[in-house]
Amino acid sequence: MAVVNERIDLAIIGAGPYGLSAAAHLRNAGREPRVFGEPLRFWSTHTPLGMWLRSPYHGSDIGAPELKLTLQDFERDTQHPVDVPIPVDRFVEYGKWFQQRAVPDLDQREVDRIELGDSGFRLHVEGDTFEASQVVVAAGIGKFARRPPQFASFDRDVVSHTVEEHDLGIFRGRRVSVVGGGQSALESAALLHEAGADVDVLVRAPAVRWILGEARRHTIPWLNRLLYAPAAVGPAGLSQLNQRPALYRFVPGPLHDPFDRRSIRSAGAAWLVPRVEGVPIRTGIDVTEATRAGEGIQLRLSNGTRQTVDHVLLGTGFRIELAKYPFWSPEVINAITCVRGYPRLTQNFETTVPGLYVTGAPAAPTFGPLMRFVAGSGFAGRSIARALAR
Repeated sequence: MAVVNERIDLAIIGAGPYGLSAAAHLRNAGREPRVFGEPLRFWSTHTPLGMWLRSPYHGSDIGAPELKLTLQDFERDTQHPVDVPIPVDRFVEYGKWFQQRAVPDLDQREVDRIELGDSGFRLHVEGDTFEASQVVVAAGIGKFARRPPQFASFDRDVVSHTVEEHDLGIFRGRRVSVVGGGQSALESAALLHEAGADVDVLVRAPAVRWILGEARRHTIPWLNRLLYAPAAVGPAGLSQLNQRPALYRFVPGPLHDPFDRRSIRSAGAAWLVPRVEGVPIRTGIDVTEATRAGEGIQLRLSNGTRQTVDHVLLGTGFRIELAKYPFWSPEVINAITCVRGYPRLTQNFETTVPGLYVTGAPAAPTFGPLMRFVAGSGFAGRSIARALAR
């Protein structure tokens, strides 16, 4: 049996927006969690350089008690305005500023394994072993990148997902096909084009959807406020429901999938339109087969044509499967009841393993699509702190 180096009250795994928000609310409630992870790691290393947030300014605050660590507070403190759309690197600066004030004693090591322990859980962290009474998992979506089966056998040198490429400038002068029709795919195509790559986009849907933002809204301010919530997740009306995760829990199960599809369907922000001018975007096209061709890859397309490129970049989104987090021991993950890969959660984000909580995107089926965005971090943090403060 491993020697326990330290016993801690409460552990949080992950130092992204949801982990930091949970820590801030828990400390405000009198608990002192030990937070593990590099701050904003996914945003710092797993999003391409030059990307902007699709979320609006008022939907990009990391949740904190009494909203004292907002983007506006960050701007005032640094005396440097935040551009809109928000550049990802500027959001990372905000996240680290938040962390330094809310969780200054962050343990930046990664958790290697979670096991059941004598008094709750046993955490193995880079050579050390901790006993924790309760654990909050806020490990993000980096492990859930969706790779269509026709690309499963290829190495990263010819096929990669957008979360695997931080500097798209390495593709300058190369022929690249981007697969996908959402924000990540379209913005990656724009960045590749601007970096000097020969790029095209293959979209399975019959057309590319563009989020028109303020342009789609009514000109009467009070009607806008009635129809659209600040986080702007989802269309008119549904946006207000999504802003209220506690209410979303009572939406009948059969409506969850259509509501989710309507709220987070693949689309690009309107400000991308001029940036993809000159980039061939073919819709109604699927890749039916992919084979290695020398140092590149040949694609057979659903319209019967073939094309050979140097690289395929997958902007194919994410598929949540809780078991893909690499730190689970078999006894822990097998004890968590999951439905289609998502954990079954209580109103306080607790799993079917007592004392084990999961927050962020894996909580979306329970609390709605807001959990897939930074804007949901405040609700999640408050709910978890309310439960663990008792």
